Amino acid sequence: MQKKKLVIVLTLLIALVMSACGGSDADATPTMSVELIQTQAVLTYQAQLTQTALANPTATPSPTESPTPAVTFSAPTIGSPAAIGTTPAVIGGGASSACYGLAFVRDVTIPDGTQVTPGQSFTKTWQVSNTGTCAWESGFTFNVVSGDALGGTAVTLNQRIEAGRQYEFSVPMVAPTNKSGKVTGYWRLSDANGSFFGDQVYVEVNISGGGAAAPTSTGAAATSAPTATETDEP
Repeated sequence: MQKKKLVIVLTLLIALVMSACGGSDADATPTMSVELIQTQAVLTYQAQLTQTALANPTATPSPTESPTPAVTFSAPTIGSPAAIGTTPAVIGGGASSACYGLAFVRDVTIPDGTQVTPGQSFTKTWQVSNTGTCAWESGFTFNVVSGDALGGTAVTLNQRIEAGRQYEFSVPMVAPTNKSGKVTGYWRLSDANGSFFGDQVYVEVNISGGGAAAPTSTGAAATSAPTATETDEP
């Protein structure tokens, strides 16, 4: 478009120049000088350019928006101190109940099925091992949990028994006089809160009608106090 307007202006300029040069002196009328014609042509062209610019304003570019930084949130790590429900229950001197263990090793006295007579006194001894990761504390109790106690009473520990050690629990007993045949009693160890743990051990005797010889492994009389004895591991 601008090139077309430039051509029109130049054509007008040439026409004016040729008009100024043609005709006789008699018919001549006052004419404009070449310099003035050129000046007016340039001014006319500049005015047309200005009008074109006003008619077609340059679009102002929209400001570029800065990206909003992403916000991240860190969730608490499961199992961290902030997590809920990760602290184990504590009983018995600050130790977790899961750290206690007991495993049966052998019958030291009164093997299963030992023949006894009614009213006969004997001492049952079990060898067991502390298979947990915590020591058995003073105040733990070895007691009958079912069956026939055979006159036995609970053994209360009065010492600390370290993890990994083997020990013997001995309980004086008396064969009942009102029963015959196989009689069984089951025993377990409990912590200071009374919660039982570990293997359940038992005593099993056969009560005869009389005349049967007492086993040589009967041990101490029933009046003796029950004991827990530390033993060396094999």
